Amino acid sequence: MNTPAPHPDAPGHPDSPSRPGASSHPATPEPPATAAHPGALRHPDTAPHPDASGGPDIPWRRLDRRALLVHCGWLGAPVGSLALTALATGGRIGTGAWITLACVAVAFAAVTVIGLAHWARTDYRVTADSLDVHTGLITRRLRSVPLRRIRTVDLTATPLHRLLGVTVLRAGTAGSGGGRSELTLEALSVREARRLRAELLAHADTRAPADGPLVSRFNWRWLRYAPLTFWVAGGVLTAAGAAYRVLDGIGIEVWQLPFVQRAFREFGASMLWLTVPAALLGILALGSLGALVLYVENWWNYRLEWTESRTLSVRRGLLTTRSVTIERARLRGAALREPLLLRAGGGALVKAVAGGLGNREDNRRRSALLPPAPRAEAVRVASGTLRSPFPEPELAPHPKAALRRRRMRGLLFVVVPGTLALTVLGALLTPALLHCAWIYALVATPVVLWLARDAYRSLGHALHGPHLVVRSGTFSRDTVVLRREAVAAWTFSSSPFTRRAGLVTLTAAVAAGEDGYRVADLCAATAPAFAAQAAPGIVEEFLERPTP
Repeated sequence: MNTPAPHPDAPGHPDSPSRPGASSHPATPEPPATAAHPGALRHPDTAPHPDASGGPDIPWRRLDRRALLVHCGWLGAPVGSLALTALATGGRIGTGAWITLACVAVAFAAVTVIGLAHWARTDYRVTADSLDVHTGLITRRLRSVPLRRIRTVDLTATPLHRLLGVTVLRAGTAGSGGGRSELTLEALSVREARRLRAELLAHADTRAPADGPLVSRFNWRWLRYAPLTFWVAGGVLTAAGAAYRVLDGIGIEVWQLPFVQRAFREFGASMLWLTVPAALLGILALGSLGALVLYVENWWNYRLEWTESRTLSVRRGLLTTRSVTIERARLRGAALREPLLLRAGGGALVKAVAGGLGNREDNRRRSALLPPAPRAEAVRVASGTLRSPFPEPELAPHPKAALRRRRMRGLLFVVVPGTLALTVLGALLTPALLHCAWIYALVATPVVLWLARDAYRSLGHALHGPHLVVRSGTFSRDTVVLRREAVAAWTFSSSPFTRRAGLVTLTAAVAAGEDGYRVADLCAATAPAFAAQAAPGIVEEFLERPTP
C-alpha cells in the first residue's frame, strides 16, 4: 500500500506552518525559482531592478576576476599527462599519445572557454528577501530564490582556489534532488563569500538556544580509527585501477614496462606461501597509510559548532577546505553509522538528516558531521546536533521470520553461487577446483549464518518522545533518529515471499537526507498501527474500522 506525501502547503506536512516546529512565515505565494529576464540581451547593469521593498536599486555584483585563473588551471592536466608519458618512456612519445594529448588539450581548452564566458555573464545580488543570479551567454536567465528558502550554504576551496584566495559558494534551497535546488557561485573572494553566507542565512531559525555553541573539534587520537574504513583495501585497488586507466589512455602499456615484468618474474619464482602473505601485508600497510592521509586531508581543522545566527556549521579540510552551514529548521534528525570494522574497534561516525543538501550524492558528502571517532564521542555529537540526549531506547524486536529470510538470502546469493561456479570450473578445468568448492562452502556457510544473525540482531525500532528511532544493517549498522513531525508519508512494501512470511517493510518519507528511511521486515499485522502512532494523521483513513 503506497500513501502519497501531502502537498507542502497542506496541513501535516513537515514544512507546513501549522505543524509544530515548522517555520512560521506568512502564507504568501513564493515567486518562481527561475524566470526569464525581460531584457534578455541587455546587461543587468544597464537594466537595474528595484528591490522588493521599493527602495533604491541594489547593484549587481560580479564574480572575482581570479576565477579566470581557476578555469585556466584545467590546462594543467594535459601538461601533466605529457610529462608523465615522457618520464615513463624515457622521452619517447608515440603518435597515439600525441593524438590523445591533443584531444585532451582541445577538450580542456573548450571547458576553459566556456568557463570564461560563464564568468563574464554571471552576476548576482542579495535584495531584502531574495538572492538573484543572472546567467547565460546568448539567452539571459534570472533565477530569483527567496532567502527563506535557502537552507544550507557550502563554501568549498580546492588547493588551486586556496592558492588564489577564492572559494566556491553553493546555496542549497528547500527541495531535494537535482541541480535545480542549488545555486552555485564560482569563484568569490574568501571575505566576500563569508559576507554573502551571513546575508543568506540572516533569515535562519533563531529558536535554538545559545548555550554551548561548540559541539566537537578535531582530535589526533581519532587517527587510530582511519584504518578501520573501506580505504584500507578498496582504496589501493581504486588508486591502482585509476592509474592503469590514465596510463593506458595515453598509450603506455603497463604490463610491457621492464620493471613490471621483472617484478612479476621474481614474484613467481619465489615461494608463494611467503610472497603472497607478504604482498597482502604490503597492500594493507599501503592502504592504512592512504587511509591516514585521506583522514587528515578530509578532517583537518575540523570544527562543529552552533553559530551566532543559530545555524549548525561544519568546517574541515587540509588541501580542499569545506564549510557547510545548515539551518536549524531543516534539521530533521541524526544518523549514527557503525560500519563493521569500525564497530569492531568501538568507533562510529555521525551524519545529519537535513533538507537542502542537494541530491543523494551531495547529501552523502555534505551531511557528514563527525569523522570515524569513538562511539561515545559520536553519541555526544549526535546529542549536540539534536539539542537533546541521543535516544537509545530498548528497541522492539522483529519477527523470527526476518532472521530466516536473512539466512536464506545469504545461502542463496553467496554460498550456492560460489560453490556451483567452483564445481563447474573444477569439472571443466582441474580437479583442484573441486576441493576449493567444498572448502568454500564449508567456510562461507558459518560466516553467512553469523552475518545473518548479526543483521537480525541489529533490526529494531522504537518511539522515544518526539523521535522515531530505526536501526538496521550489519556491514554498516545505522541508527537513525528522526523527528516524528518530519514524516510526510508512509510506504508499505512487500513481495510474495514477505507476504507469505507475514512481513512488510515500512518506509518513512522525509523531505531530507535520503528522502526515505526503512523499517525493514515488520510484522504485517502491527505495522499500520505503529505507523499511525509514529506520525498521526497520515494512515488512519486507510485503516480498517470495525463495523458497528
